[in-house]
Amino acid sequence: MITKIGENAGLVWGALQNGAQSIKALKKATKLKNEDLFLALGWLAREGKLTFTEAEADTIVALA
Repeated sequence: MITKIGENAGLVWGALQNGAQSIKALKKATKLKNEDLFLALGWLAREGKLTFTEAEADTIVALA
């Protein structure tokens, strides 16, 4: 499970190389299920590699 989360974190990291994205856009870009996406985001957030901002009804994620 840890390996899978790490691999998914790599997918999220790669998607964010193109700039900040909403959670919805990240899900579409990575083709991850909600649970897998949020585990990957948690992994990267815990490492201090992401920033989160609220924009209307969306959460925007960017590389720190």
